[in-house]
Amino acid sequence: MAATPTSIAAGRAHPLRWFALLALANLVWAAQGTAVKFLDRQMGPIAITFVPFWLTTALMIPLLIRTRRRNPRAVSPGLRDWAAFLVAGVGGQVLAQLGMTWGITRSLASNGAILNLLIPVISTLLASVLLGERITPLRAICFGIGLVGVLLLSAEDLRRSSFLDSKMLEGNLMILAGCTGSAFYNVFCKGLMRQFQEVEILIFSYITASMASVPLLIWVEPFSFRIFEQFDARSWAAFAFLAVFMYGVSMLLFFHVLQFLDVSVASASLYLVPFFGIILGAVVLGERLSPLALAGSAVVLTSTLLIMRYESRENASRSSH
Repeated sequence: MAATPTSIAAGRAHPLRWFALLALANLVWAAQGTAVKFLDRQMGPIAITFVPFWLTTALMIPLLIRTRRRNPRAVSPGLRDWAAFLVAGVGGQVLAQLGMTWGITRSLASNGAILNLLIPVISTLLASVLLGERITPLRAICFGIGLVGVLLLSAEDLRRSSFLDSKMLEGNLMILAGCTGSAFYNVFCKGLMRQFQEVEILIFSYITASMASVPLLIWVEPFSFRIFEQFDARSWAAFAFLAVFMYGVSMLLFFHVLQFLDVSVASASLYLVPFFGIILGAVVLGERLSPLALAGSAVVLTSTLLIMRYESRENASRSSH
């Protein structure tokens, strides 16, 4: 079952812990683009999206079995529950992953980076409508501060971006659909936590998403396992990263924190993705950090810490009354 009110109240008292876990998840998500670039020489966008996803799902099934065996109150999903997992898997994961990957191949990476800034905003609006979460002044201020920081970080991307170019408009719309799918998945799955544990929700939705992706790799982009014969060491490392960390570890971390924080608060951490992207570029690729990027990094970190710290205090105070 989902976390109890007591555990939620206790969890909200540890904002730095949730910040650290969300930061780890965002660090993984920031490296996704690099992994995709290592694979696009051998695989198409649909295969890059879903073949590692299949492996993640298979690897997680033993975890699902172990989790359910250790929980005497585990609920067996009924037809209505499977319908909900299908909505989460197809309307969330399939749309999110395919929209992002396929959209970037038809547009610019800079356009994708900018459009991804909409995910926290879309998540907040959906959480308000579907879950009744409040858009408080504190959240609005922290979102605004974070957005300013990300825009400073993304100054170069903004200069290169071209949203309405007719050649890229289709790709930009696909990226936007992917952003919406990602936000919808997080919000919709938060509602399912009233009945199921986060591990169950994640894996059940992955199962439905994996099944829904099979026709795409049969008729739209036919896939052959012989592609793996062309892999070099970097390709295998990128594939393993997507399967284990991108779709596995990072999502488990995010869903764990989602038990204790509102979706709108947890989604604010997504502003850390471009921050880590800049850091990875400097450390791994030797790119120079501009003064604007350094200033933006400081603003993003400040806004994320503020919303974690003060929202956790406010929620803990409400829980104690």
